Amino acid sequence: MTRPASPTPENHPPVRTGRIGVLLVNLGTPDAPDARSVRRYLAEFLSDRRVVEIPPLIWQPILRGAILTTRPKKSAHAYSQVWTEAGSPLAAITAEQAARLQERLGDDVMVAHAMRYGRPKIGAAMQELMDAGCDRILLAPLYPQYSAATTATVVDKAADKLRTMRWQPALRTLPPYHDDPHYIEALARDIGSQLDALHFAPEVLLLSFHGMPERTLHLGDPYHCHSRKTARLLEGALGRPDLRVVTTFQSRFGRAKWLEPATDAVLAEEARRGTRRLAVAAPGFSADCLETLEELAIRGREQFIGAGGEEFAALACLNARHPGMDMLEALVRRELAGWL
Repeated sequence: MTRPASPTPENHPPVRTGRIGVLLVNLGTPDAPDARSVRRYLAEFLSDRRVVEIPPLIWQPILRGAILTTRPKKSAHAYSQVWTEAGSPLAAITAEQAARLQERLGDDVMVAHAMRYGRPKIGAAMQELMDAGCDRILLAPLYPQYSAATTATVVDKAADKLRTMRWQPALRTLPPYHDDPHYIEALARDIGSQLDALHFAPEVLLLSFHGMPERTLHLGDPYHCHSRKTARLLEGALGRPDLRVVTTFQSRFGRAKWLEPATDAVLAEEARRGTRRLAVAAPGFSADCLETLEELAIRGREQFIGAGGEEFAALACLNARHPGMDMLEALVRRELAGWL
């Protein structure tokens, strides 16, 4: 026999509960393309022990001295070349992804977004979801390939917020999806359609992933293996035997040895070896950002053409187009199983 529900006492404080939240998280961006904003952003980013594993007593004087006095002006110029009326491309695209996912999931779920560095902050977004009655939250780092410097630090920051909460939500984390069929299919559909739309036929498709210091591989970080597996599966899914696919790693920083081959070096070498038509895609990035729009699309073009190449195209990330959103919806619905 089912016992009737007890009425809520008249003096009971209002409590919102029973909802499900999804929090999309990406890396982050400065608030504006100026040196002051970039300095603030870099100070937070490069002070993360997951990102720079040099002991703080050694690293912080270097960061506060040489790096934060010289790099912000240079980086601000790079940001100014890709900034839009909507602001930072990464911030605008991530917000659009959240809005479109909200439309797809409907009123049963509340979707928010945050940045690991900069704003919106992870803790504030989690609190907003909790205040809206979301006592179950799916934390979704938008990094297909797992790295301690990306996925793990998002989870760290969420845990920092949980430590301050008397009433904590139940938390799930979206796993890395580097080899998920939904992800590979979305990449193949999207990159394939972009290749078909080019006015030239590339000889080479460069798959450029963000770089990491090589020591992270030897310490047990699976990022290199995840990236290589994504590239292999994507090459097979594209099914273009006349297109040579090359995997590289970009964004080297400092004097340490980084994962190789390096994107900038390969772009120049391909042109010197006689490659005349090349396209580059960045499957490890869920949204276009400084690294794709400036480092690849602008500087990458200069490197390839300057070394003798003739035709160059930087393909867009999945962003909020249909293939990427189909993938994201499928992954999120799967991880919400039992909650929805």
